[in-house]
Amino acid sequence: MNGLQENARLWSARGLGGVELLHAQYRRQRFAPHVHEGFVFTVIERGAQRFRHRGAEHLAAAGSMVLINPDELHTGATAVEEGWQYRGFYPTLAQLAPVFAELGRPLLGTPAFATSVLQDPQVSAAFGQLHRLADQGAEALEQQTAWREALLLLFGRHARLGAIPEPGREPLAVQRARELLGQQLQQPPSLEALAQAVGLSPFHFLRVFRRATGLPPHAWLKQQRLTRAQGLLRAGWAPLEVALQLGFADQSHLTRQFKQAYGVAPGAYRRAWHGEVAR
Repeated sequence: MNGLQENARLWSARGLGGVELLHAQYRRQRFAPHVHEGFVFTVIERGAQRFRHRGAEHLAAAGSMVLINPDELHTGATAVEEGWQYRGFYPTLAQLAPVFAELGRPLLGTPAFATSVLQDPQVSAAFGQLHRLADQGAEALEQQTAWREALLLLFGRHARLGAIPEPGREPLAVQRARELLGQQLQQPPSLEALAQAVGLSPFHFLRVFRRATGLPPHAWLKQQRLTRAQGLLRAGWAPLEVALQLGFADQSHLTRQFKQAYGVAPGAYRRAWHGEVAR
């Protein structure tokens, strides 16, 4: 976003169950006192915001998060000349309830945050990355995984959610999930669909899978795609054909991930195996 302009883009994230997301940059915007039906979680990316909440003035600088509980009156304005840029989430209780039910923590009431400005770099980073994934249209499997992990961090640490039991060991469910992902590299199932196929709740499946493999499902899928890409390139496939076959967004997506993993571009890898000299 341009640092001299005001921009705001609001959309409904299908991968997160329809949660409203906002990416905004303001310099002169002043929000009158208002409330939201659900929660407000915003990650301040640049500048700083000042706002009135629960009868006090607050300052949220870059790297912090603003937390507003449902139906709480608050305002909003810039605290610095350059304004403020942020990524916002506006989940309703109805959208959060199924996720917490997966954890065995049904929302019998409304969980609440005691702080208005959160200073927790790990939580801020998790929500910032999640927002970017949704903004870029990442696969549902990755978005839904990141959503659950971010919520667990935020509510577990700062809303007195209580201890979450350690995941069990479900070797058959993990084995079946790996088979399904391996069979659907081009169009992988969502986290909900994958969990349903192996008979577990999404949150429980996510934690069981990570415990067994050391990776969340989307990261495991990425490794499988890269391993298959190596095989196809060795067999003489062109990088573009490999990208289309394995579900990469495009050839540049394959190139970026392949080079990050193996240090060379797919074309160079293919040429090395076939004794070709780059021209």
